[in-house]
Amino acid sequence: MNIEVWSDYMCPFCYIGKRRLEQVLQQFPHRDEVQLTFKSFELNPNAVKDSGKTINEELSAKYGVSLQEAHAMNDRMTENARSTGLEYNIHAMVPTNSFDAHRLTHWAHTQGKMLELSERLFQAVFMEGKHTGDHEVLAALAAEVGLDHNEAGDRFTDEVRADETEGAKLGVQGVPFFVFDRKFAVSGAQPEKVFHDALQKAWDERSPFTMISGSSSKQDETSVCTDDGCELPSRES
Repeated sequence: MNIEVWSDYMCPFCYIGKRRLEQVLQQFPHRDEVQLTFKSFELNPNAVKDSGKTINEELSAKYGVSLQEAHAMNDRMTENARSTGLEYNIHAMVPTNSFDAHRLTHWAHTQGKMLELSERLFQAVFMEGKHTGDHEVLAALAAEVGLDHNEAGDRFTDEVRADETEGAKLGVQGVPFFVFDRKFAVSGAQPEKVFHDALQKAWDERSPFTMISGSSSKQDETSVCTDDGCELPSRES
């Protein structure tokens, strides 16, 4: 099963939703057969790399509220994250453009390190207050998960744009947005039960048919050949 996640590194709910899905997957009996893929989405493609503003100042300007109100909004977000086991230091968050972080994630995907880098970037943004629009910071984070940031260069712009175009065609208008085997979707950092239900439904629908038994005979029930051979009926049958 493939689960695709459209998200942005500047989105606090994306990290919360990611963690809730991961917690559900840990209890899922078929978790080893589930592939998780992160897709690029920019909440603010026009964001500058160095605004010089704090996250509370950005929030105040965006929603037209006072700094005190913005601070309170981020306090509530911190409590929300804590309920999922994440300890946000959101007041230290550095607002920036996330495009290069997304490009780096695509590079990590080609090296089999997408999951590790995505987790490290979210930690850097929401727990450590790192400037993930800064190339030196990105290089250091990439190195921590065993990648050479310089090898990415200026590549993977097309891949980021392709994710965004694909998401738009699927109707993705906000993040996080989770797509299960292109059959079911979950929008937002929903409670774990919602993720569990979507995961189970998608798994159940992987089988193209429902088995119907046409005989109650034990011999007929075992009249199947597998990779281990064919079970022959006994003489008493």
